[in-house]
Amino acid sequence: MGAAQLVAWFLAFAAAAGVVSAAGARPSEVAVGALFTYDSTIGHAARLAIELAVDDVNADGTVLSGTKLSLKSRDTNCSAFIGTVEALQLMEENVVAVIGPQSSGIGHVISHVANELHIPLLSFAATDPTLSALEYPYFLRTTISDYFQMNAVASIVDYYQWKRVTAIYVDDDYGRGGVSALGDALASKRAMISYKAAIPPNSNSDVISDILFTANMMESRVMVVHVNPDTGMRIFSAANELRMMATGYVWIVTDWLAAVLDSSASRDLKDMSHIRGLIVLRQHTPESDVKNEFISKWNTVAHNRSITSGLNSYSFYAYDSVWTVARAIDQFLNSGQQINFSTDPKLHDSNGSTLRLSTLKIFDGGEQMLQQLLLTNFTGVTGPVQFGSDGHLVRPAYDILNVGGSGYRLIGYWSNHSGLSVAAPEILYQKPPNTSAQQLYNVLWPGDSTTTPKGWVFRNNGKALRVGVPNKASFKDLVSSRGPGNVTGYCIDVFNAAIKLLPYPTPVQFVTIGDGTKNPSYIGIVQMVAANILDAAVGDFAIVRNGTAISEYTQPYVEAGLVIVAPVKQINPSAWAFLKPFTLEMWCVTGALFILVGIVVWLLEHRINEEFRGSPRQQVITIFWFSFSTMFTSHIQQLDTGITGLDSLISSSLPIGYQNGKFTKKYLIQELNIPVSRLVALNTIQEYADALNRGPKYGGVAAIVDEKPYIDIFLSYYCNFRIVGQQFTREGWGFAFQRDSPLAADMSTAILQLSESGQLQRIHDEWFTRPECASDDESQVGATRLGVGSFSGLFLMCALTCIFALVVFFIRICWQYNQYSSSEAASEPSAPDADAIQRRPSGRSFKELLQFVDKKEEEIRMKMKRRSSDKDNQAAGSSDALSVTSAY
Repeated sequence: MGAAQLVAWFLAFAAAAGVVSAAGARPSEVAVGALFTYDSTIGHAARLAIELAVDDVNADGTVLSGTKLSLKSRDTNCSAFIGTVEALQLMEENVVAVIGPQSSGIGHVISHVANELHIPLLSFAATDPTLSALEYPYFLRTTISDYFQMNAVASIVDYYQWKRVTAIYVDDDYGRGGVSALGDALASKRAMISYKAAIPPNSNSDVISDILFTANMMESRVMVVHVNPDTGMRIFSAANELRMMATGYVWIVTDWLAAVLDSSASRDLKDMSHIRGLIVLRQHTPESDVKNEFISKWNTVAHNRSITSGLNSYSFYAYDSVWTVARAIDQFLNSGQQINFSTDPKLHDSNGSTLRLSTLKIFDGGEQMLQQLLLTNFTGVTGPVQFGSDGHLVRPAYDILNVGGSGYRLIGYWSNHSGLSVAAPEILYQKPPNTSAQQLYNVLWPGDSTTTPKGWVFRNNGKALRVGVPNKASFKDLVSSRGPGNVTGYCIDVFNAAIKLLPYPTPVQFVTIGDGTKNPSYIGIVQMVAANILDAAVGDFAIVRNGTAISEYTQPYVEAGLVIVAPVKQINPSAWAFLKPFTLEMWCVTGALFILVGIVVWLLEHRINEEFRGSPRQQVITIFWFSFSTMFTSHIQQLDTGITGLDSLISSSLPIGYQNGKFTKKYLIQELNIPVSRLVALNTIQEYADALNRGPKYGGVAAIVDEKPYIDIFLSYYCNFRIVGQQFTREGWGFAFQRDSPLAADMSTAILQLSESGQLQRIHDEWFTRPECASDDESQVGATRLGVGSFSGLFLMCALTCIFALVVFFIRICWQYNQYSSSEAASEPSAPDADAIQRRPSGRSFKELLQFVDKKEEEIRMKMKRRSSDKDNQAAGSSDALSVTSAY
């Protein structure tokens, strides 16, 4: 720099010092800087907006009364280096704040300078979320952070139920910061970025085409484009040549494209045809009189100056940024603060240096100015201008646009308050938050399709699906390996049948896991899928909790659950096999109880039921026949170990076998609290049988816990074992894919189709047609011989019931006999008969009672009725005789 310029700077500094020399005097002029790229889509519109804002502030007598706002602009020329140099030169001019920078990359660099010099930066276009207030306290973002924009993108992806996207972005601070925020936002929706296509800054069309060609070979068809507005349109030209703008593709574009479309004075219909069907985001600015007045003024001035570019949303934020600074300066001066700058002792020029670092001064009131900026609260052209506690503008919102043939249309909004909606955010912000009712209008997709794209296809990079298969030592009918890539089994046949039903070709490469001598870890194979070492895991994989946490399972293709198998002794059939279920004591008590019940029933039925009458011999036979007709016989088996079910298994201390590599061991330890010392790992069917046959006394096991499909296969080979108790878990087998893989959903649909068509059952029958051991339901119950104690409660209830019935019966009999005897005595016997009755011995009275009991109840009633009638007739005859005697 020349000496003349140095003198000018010195004079300017002296003049400024003279202006503020008087205590409390307001300066006549305050300098504010502006830092952006003049020749850019955003810069064209922002430059005029900033100039109009400065003019409006100086014309408004209510703000900075008596003080003029002076604007000092610098062109960063789309270069981080030039922008940094221009920023340093701008700060030499004793500006109290800087409107800008426009670039996120420049923002990262000069924010360090701003922190040192205490000069606030108000950026209307640097949207990189990593430019945070925590790291850069003097950086204020007066536009919406890409943190919110990427949450809006994630909400759109989730709304259409897509799970994977391809991120196409410019490889700089702006692009990387935005894509990082996108990844976090998608993760909160259980979605992900499956491929990142980074485009170097200033790339030519050939480089862009190569990058898009690689991205097109991936499976995702949802493209999220986050690049700079000045070079972004070339992406769509290249995509169109690669036929990536056809039906089936989804393009979601961040707000840079809206800035391009809004800034175009006359939209090129040819270029618009390249972007038909795109979804575009744009910062939402509510309609207001202030906004309309600014638009009218901007258009008038632009027309007078022959400016061909149009107004975009960044212009609104640039305009409000100037007003934010002006109001903060006004409050700063009204509070009695003075604008002073001082030398930073840490900034000095080394010997021979021409950087002139000593010209950079610290703004002494910078911290107070920053506090006034953070307290900003007014309504501008963008709506409410106010900073939250996190340093972001309050009420972030976006318009969601859909590009058509000759323009775009609004299909909805996104706000941090209520998510996606078709109602304006300023209306929803007046209501309680509600993100449950997400809604957008219908979209015209690429290829002029109105059907929502699926969002993915099987990747077109020539690579087959890497499918891991366990190379087991046992249960070869389920899955087995006959060499590299050559696998067979029931599970493999189900998988291949489902793959054939997919609506797209899916090449498969089977990768065997394990050496075949022992079972591999199944959760280890699933972890390989989660780590992208494998694309899927196929085999007898149980759908368990620790697996679903890291991978995506299909619909179960077979039901499974844990059961217990134990050895049993087969009892040879004999004529006395029916005696085996109970002990001798139990049989005696049971027989006595049956006889008691027979006697009680005979007593209750004898007087009213013809079947219980006849000669004494016939009645005794009836009693015994009724009693023993309820006896039963059964085929009997007795458990060797006494394990009758889950409870007895847990309470015992006997060793338990399990299949090596499966989840059973973890379940027994963590869920059933069985000590690991009791568990014995087994690999083959032969080891199962050997361990059960040897038993606990000879180094074997008392029982084996495994999933029922394995046990069914095992029992088809060995008939001297049985399932005891009931199945105590409920799960199924499925195929594991990477988390949120679309293949999992499509394969689930295919499995349901196999089930509905009956093909799934036919595959099962082809593999499992071996005759099984003859068995019945009782063999699965597993009970030892039962004693009296097992039925003591039942016996007690039965005895009490019988006693109660007998008591009621005898009370009723005694009452009837008393009535019967009274009616007999009431008749008029002759004197000799009366004397005979009085002389009856008591033994004969008991005999008459038994005879009374033996009589039919209907017969007793008839006799009592007849005696009552005779008594009435006799009384009437006596009355007539007495009348005749009186007449004589």
